[in-house]
Amino acid sequence: MMDCRKALTETNGDFEAAIDWLRKQGQKVAVKRSDREAKEGVVIAKTTADNKTGLVICLSCETDFVSKNAEFVAFAQSIADAAVANNVKSVDELNEVTINGTKVAELVNDRLAAIGEKIGINKFERVEAPYVSAYIHGANRLGVLVGLSKEAPEAGKDIAMQIAAMNPVAVDAASVPADVIAREKDIIFELMKQDPKMAGKPEEMLSKIVDGKMGAFFKEQTLTAQAFVKDSSKTVGDYLKGAGDVKVTEFKRVALG
Repeated sequence: MMDCRKALTETNGDFEAAIDWLRKQGQKVAVKRSDREAKEGVVIAKTTADNKTGLVICLSCETDFVSKNAEFVAFAQSIADAAVANNVKSVDELNEVTINGTKVAELVNDRLAAIGEKIGINKFERVEAPYVSAYIHGANRLGVLVGLSKEAPEAGKDIAMQIAAMNPVAVDAASVPADVIAREKDIIFELMKQDPKMAGKPEEMLSKIVDGKMGAFFKEQTLTAQAFVKDSSKTVGDYLKGAGDVKVTEFKRVALG
């Protein structure tokens, strides 16, 4: 607890930076990314009837008392249905959509006044692909959309569950954002600088060590390289190949927090 407090003090309360600070001190920290700050609400993921487009929204609130209320869940469902029916592409567009003649933004404000908690649509994601699967996990606490290269309902569900459980940063190593790679390398270099065994080692050797550690990072944190949760003897890439050479075009994972 003291280490966590010091990390937050050193980083002015920035949770992401605090995790990096702790990791640079050599401490093992579970990186959950979007799952931190357990704010309450409801996550709904849906697809169009032809499964070509998927949308996921998070309607947030302040307490689990509200988020578990059947009327609040139904309200979130109605907003998601309206999003799908009107093929919306952003939160701003969704707020302008009408449900029974009233704009979503106005309905949210009315619900806020009635409940007495701050509520709002704080997350919105969209995926378009030849086939899109939607998955909701943990009583509407997490939603996943997976875009596939062709119709494959079973594979779509399996991969969505994989993403929900393992929270990969990207589909494969080639699609990992440059800033994520730079961040990981910075942490590795910082740890090596603190290791007496690394003192005086040639730069070529250090570079190889970094490459090796990044290889491990890609194996653990990219979808197709991860061990398949339903059969750890194969990777997700192996599973997709066996499922008819299906390819994941993109995915979105939205969790409370």
